Amino acid sequence: MSQSYAHPFSRSDQSVLARWWWTVDRPLMVAILTLMFIGVVLSFASSPAAILADESIGNPFHYSYRMMVFSGMGCATMLITSILSVKGVRRLAVLALCSAIVCMMLLPFIGDTVKGAARWINLGPFSLQPSEFAKPGLIVFAAWMFSEAGKSQGVPGVSIAVAAWGLVVGLLLIQPDIGQTLLITTTFAAVFFMAGMPMKWVAGVAAAVPVAAIGLYFSFGHMRDRLDRFFSPDTADTHQIDRASEAIRAGGLVGRGIGEGVMKRHVPDLHTDFIYSVGAEEYGLVLSLCIIGLYAFIVLRGMKKAMKLADPFQQTAAAGLFMLIGLQACINVAVNLSLIPTKGMTLPFISYGGSSMIAMGLTAGFALSLTRRRPGAYEPGANIAPRARILP
Repeated sequence: MSQSYAHPFSRSDQSVLARWWWTVDRPLMVAILTLMFIGVVLSFASSPAAILADESIGNPFHYSYRMMVFSGMGCATMLITSILSVKGVRRLAVLALCSAIVCMMLLPFIGDTVKGAARWINLGPFSLQPSEFAKPGLIVFAAWMFSEAGKSQGVPGVSIAVAAWGLVVGLLLIQPDIGQTLLITTTFAAVFFMAGMPMKWVAGVAAAVPVAAIGLYFSFGHMRDRLDRFFSPDTADTHQIDRASEAIRAGGLVGRGIGEGVMKRHVPDLHTDFIYSVGAEEYGLVLSLCIIGLYAFIVLRGMKKAMKLADPFQQTAAAGLFMLIGLQACINVAVNLSLIPTKGMTLPFISYGGSSMIAMGLTAGFALSLTRRRPGAYEPGANIAPRARILP
């Protein structure tokens, strides 16, 4: 009996969608879609409690319905972007980066200030956070510049990439947004290293980290307050993280049950930064480990495929994008577990937020496109493609 019904396209079909279907990494795509589905499910648990903080919202599932729309937009963005060619990924990444930079420059003048930070542009029913789109754009652009620098000594790719990073970081500090600054800087440094940064640069960056951390500590009061609360919890108000920790502990192995969570009613921003604690309380350690396992699968499988790519640009860009997803997930989960100071950072594909969901769809779409099976894309028989040295 023929098994052709298992696939929507035959291998002889040469249409764009057929070629995409047979070359894209479907297990990676399914894992990402599963995280989006989990995000929608958890939004129905968090939305009724989240609206208690806003009496103007009458529908208890207001955030859930919006989350379904955002997830659909993120899914569409990922699928459409994953169809792009390598050249198309570069062009869209540059467009996303340039657009994000322009919008971030306008934030001091037209941005909405929330909790002392101007990070959003109000577009009526939707608020845009430009920095979310700067992240994948910068990673792909930096990888492109590093690869161009390795091809020709006449291309100042390193200087251009570092200048772009410096501009994005400067605009983030103006907002201020320390969490995104650290995330972008860490991922950028990783891409720089994978592109062939000499060890003397590694030592220089390592030495600059504590100096930069001290400077940020004394320059930004809210960062100083968060660090003080984390290291001296007995002398500061830690209500938010305490309630989140209680919710996670109360979940136990299998959770309290669907809709039975009570700690979530006392956790501020539970549908965004602390959605992990909501899932842990209602579904227990089982769901928590499933979520962590999905992220681990995405990062490990993605990095493995990236390191086998023959083209230096595709290799460093794809690896950087998968690392971006993994680092952001680690930061969010670590905050929920009270392992690091609180940061306003979403859980990729799961937390509520239009900008975050669409930008993460863009990130995943870029990564899936760059790791598609194309003629000559992978080193035959090689586990890891050689790193290209871009600096003497």
